[in-house]
Amino acid sequence: MKNNNNNSKQVLLSVLGVAILVVAVVGVSFAAFSYSKTGEKVNTITTGTISMNYTEGENAINLTNALPMTDDVGKALSDENQYFDFTVTANITGTTTINYAITATKVDPDSTIPEAGVKVYLTDMDADGDTPISGYETPKKVSELTKTSSDVSGAPNGDYKLTSGTFNATTTHKYRLRMWVADDYQVTGTSQTFKLKVNVYGTAAAQ
Repeated sequence: MKNNNNNSKQVLLSVLGVAILVVAVVGVSFAAFSYSKTGEKVNTITTGTISMNYTEGENAINLTNALPMTDDVGKALSDENQYFDFTVTANITGTTTINYAITATKVDPDSTIPEAGVKVYLTDMDADGDTPISGYETPKKVSELTKTSSDVSGAPNGDYKLTSGTFNATTTHKYRLRMWVADDYQVTGTSQTFKLKVNVYGTAAAQ
């Protein structure tokens, strides 16, 4: 009788062992399961094209033996080496906008005339050859120009800003810069010089 009970227990334990093994196998099967599917639709973003170009003319301003002059005389300077022409071109396709700035930097240590002793006059040559840019209808002393600071054009801090704006289509602007000794500057007997460079900066606006 006792042997029968022992046999029953062995069969029961064997059945339970198989059940546990089946659960373990199923568990392993779930753990090893993975799924992948390669899509067929192509999602595309295409940017517009953006480029800028800054071209300097043949002439650079080189006023020698210059004396102070009035704004009316300075604005009319037209002989060779009395003005500086340059061109800024933006090429844009798409809906991109470019923030740009035209700035000037004094060349140190070559400049000995103070910023308050020099006037600059920037004009837009697109319309009739001598149309002042909006906001700069009158000449300004270099010391009166706004300095760049965290400029959206990407210009570094501390440049003198001549003008700024936006391009939202392919555009070409021709500019002319004049500068002269301000009529209220007291010239000394010592030869003095003022030198500056024109810079152009541009960055695409956030869309």
